[in-house]
Amino acid sequence: MGTAMTKPKLLIVEDDEGLCRQYRWALPQYELLVVHARPQALAVAQKEQPAAAIMDLGLPPDPDGVSEGFATLEGLARQNPDMKVVVATSHGDREHALRAINSGAYDFCEKPMDIDLLRTIIDRALRVHDLEEENRRLAEAPAGSPIKRIVTANDAMLKVCRTIEKLATTNVSVLLLGESGTGKEALARAVHDLGPRAKQPFVAINCGAIPENLLESELFGYERGAFTGAVKQTIGKIEAANRGTLFLDEIGDLPYPLQVKLLRFLQEQVIERVGGRQTIPVDVRVVSATNQTLEAQVGEGRFRSDLFYRLNSVTVRIPPLRERGGDAVLLARYFLGRLNREFNRNIRGFTDAATASMTQHAWPGNVRELENRMKRAVVMSESRMIDAADLELATMEIEEADLDLRAARLRAERAVLQKALARSNGRLAQAAKLLGVSRPTLYSLMESHGLALDNAQNAALADADAPATPAADPLRRG
Repeated sequence: MGTAMTKPKLLIVEDDEGLCRQYRWALPQYELLVVHARPQALAVAQKEQPAAAIMDLGLPPDPDGVSEGFATLEGLARQNPDMKVVVATSHGDREHALRAINSGAYDFCEKPMDIDLLRTIIDRALRVHDLEEENRRLAEAPAGSPIKRIVTANDAMLKVCRTIEKLATTNVSVLLLGESGTGKEALARAVHDLGPRAKQPFVAINCGAIPENLLESELFGYERGAFTGAVKQTIGKIEAANRGTLFLDEIGDLPYPLQVKLLRFLQEQVIERVGGRQTIPVDVRVVSATNQTLEAQVGEGRFRSDLFYRLNSVTVRIPPLRERGGDAVLLARYFLGRLNREFNRNIRGFTDAATASMTQHAWPGNVRELENRMKRAVVMSESRMIDAADLELATMEIEEADLDLRAARLRAERAVLQKALARSNGRLAQAAKLLGVSRPTLYSLMESHGLALDNAQNAALADADAPATPAADPLRRG
């Protein structure tokens, strides 16, 4: 809402000069940006990025109708989706007020307007705007995971992170089990970064991405002349990871003949380069990962049981994204903040359809799929809000909101009460101050909405708009 040195910006879209003068008199606590028509409104809103606006529906060239007013409202909603627009309507004009709310307006105020009512609406609009900005900033930062590369609020995934923290301080072999794209390499790096080998090399190799005839030399290195093209001595991945950590991704794809040689290395901590006869001691911690069921491969004779038990001193199972509750939306918001900076975009968030689609999608490619879809959406989206179509996800049916205006305002009032009580940790004096009402008024509002103090303290923050409480002193057209 601004500081003592800076007034919050408030856009006024009004063609009546007399009413504009009264706005200036009644709202000295704001920096007013006064315009009279749609082109100026869109230009000033884009340049100044005000948090809130008051606009008349009767604008030129249709001052006696509402067509230009609604065109302006829809343009502002597309261009500045976070701005809270308060629409000035004629007394008793319920149809236009409801249509304005459906078109993206934050609230409405009937003419002749009450000064206190208008101030309260604008003040609450700015408070909601600030809360949404704060929520966006928090969403863009990684959630409270102990591992910096993992963004999660899911209990199962947080348990995995805590397990990795504990294992990092030891030297046991770790086997990570999880589908492709679940973050196995990020967790393997965490085992390395959080442990005593953090300043030493971390070397990763994908056992399923290298042809079988090249994999042995990649792992163990080779001597000059060991095979055609071996023109110089080359160390392998294991030797390169000496004193550090070796990450063997997709270990289930390791060819059976190489499993014997890898087992010897794990047991004796020595290797021989291809074409060499000298044993080379190495000190390497091994973290392996697979998306396959190694127990089944052992039973089928495709994976050595002794190697399996050597690799999985501790097994960590990583849940797929579809089992991580709201993590898909949480991760999407994190990626949005990062990709906005990377591609110099200013996309503000997600439509309800996008959020619903992300929640319902099965994410067979897990976090990697989500990141790729987000990258494409941020680059290609032509709107300030990412929709389900931008993510190339099926649009899910969203339950139509109750369009009764009184019921909608009551829901919004309850939501703002819950926000204020949660933000003040149940301290009623502070909550009343946040809401701009007296404590007796707050008690009355809590009672009318059935919010007992003990329940209010546990109320979750809701993304809802705040209504206003009527007051006196009308602001009339001059």
